Amino acid sequence: MKIKTRAKSYDEVMAIKPPKHQKPKKTNIFWQTLTKIISQPALISSHFTHSEIGMEKLGKNEPALILMNHSGFTDFEIAYSMLYPKKFNTVAAYETFMGLEWLMRAIGCFSTRKYISDLQLIRDIKYCLTKNKSSVLMYPEAVYTLDGTCVTLPSTLAKFVKMLEAPLCLLKTNGVYLHVPAYGYVENRDVPIHAELRYVLSPEEIKRMSIEEIQEVLDREFSYDEFRWQKENNIVIDEPFRADGLHTILYKCPHCQKEGEMQSDGIHLSCSACGKTWELTELGYLKATEGKTYFDHVPDWYKWERECVRREILDGTYGFDVPCEIMMIVDTKALYKVGFGRLSHNMEDGFHLTGCDGKIDYRQSSKSMYTCEATPYWYQIGDVIGMGNSRALYFAFPTEQKEVVGKVKLAVEEIYKILEEQKQARRLEKYSQTNE
Repeated sequence: MKIKTRAKSYDEVMAIKPPKHQKPKKTNIFWQTLTKIISQPALISSHFTHSEIGMEKLGKNEPALILMNHSGFTDFEIAYSMLYPKKFNTVAAYETFMGLEWLMRAIGCFSTRKYISDLQLIRDIKYCLTKNKSSVLMYPEAVYTLDGTCVTLPSTLAKFVKMLEAPLCLLKTNGVYLHVPAYGYVENRDVPIHAELRYVLSPEEIKRMSIEEIQEVLDREFSYDEFRWQKENNIVIDEPFRADGLHTILYKCPHCQKEGEMQSDGIHLSCSACGKTWELTELGYLKATEGKTYFDHVPDWYKWERECVRREILDGTYGFDVPCEIMMIVDTKALYKVGFGRLSHNMEDGFHLTGCDGKIDYRQSSKSMYTCEATPYWYQIGDVIGMGNSRALYFAFPTEQKEVVGKVKLAVEEIYKILEEQKQARRLEKYSQTNE
């Protein structure tokens, strides 16, 4: 999927009047039917199958909160096919509305700005459930999974579920990530896709449960591993380009410890610094062409990189400052190319984006982000790091040291965890001092 872009100066972009908020539209059976029909060719070609568990517990016209794991654009086609003809609205990222706002709203979508505290989003969801009498489909991970496992969920999700007191359902897929992995996003792989729609919690159960108990349910239900699923189901992916792009997430060599030297081509992943090479096999595991493999499971390699980043943060050596091209979103007309600048990131200062001859000087603190937009080949433009506020969204495309895109997402998540751990430690210390 591409996104509409337009070149403008920073001053011109900031002079654009922000669009007025619109309430989510009631879904229309015409648009629902058309969307389902349009979705069928892609699902048929991917040998799509589906199942339902416990959905008889949901009343025929009873609205529910439906959470879905997020692995690729096919998620959208699956949802509109499986939930038909049930009325539902969809929470969609603001950038998906670029040049398509009328259509997105016609099919029941309403927008949110990712990773930003958005009270309007909560009001919109309540409006859908109570006024529109429609279910709400939401992707709590917010972005596509990069390694085929669950993306960090917001810590407030369980509180949100309890506050709504609506039935909770889960639409979970397998195969979407392997079909078009977010690290490659070039060509489709021939992979069967399966989806399961499950009734998870009733309003009565939610009311009785504590926040911690709901969070345990969410963590359990959202647990998945696409590469393990591939192995366990003996799914062969024999395309000669199956490893293309893998270096964008496996950016650090476990053999020589160098970063930014990894390359991927065809079925191979290699390090240009030490020459170590791996093959991504037809069953989705890694195998060194010579010597020690280190990690045969892609998520294990990714987890090791996360641990490395955490150590750097704790010992004070993590951080980067890179040149970048800057694009912005301030309305739903286009993604605006405004010029060039620099982006830096560390634990103390968070993100600092400067550019456009000093006109951009934007900061976003570490404590405000539990994760971030850090996506390879974003909308077929390039590797991106995103941030922003209610006025503007900024997208930085590094022109050097592009491995930071693979690394920064892990860093943002680990910094947030460390800050939360420190906050909890201070609370415990204060509590113990008060009770001495």
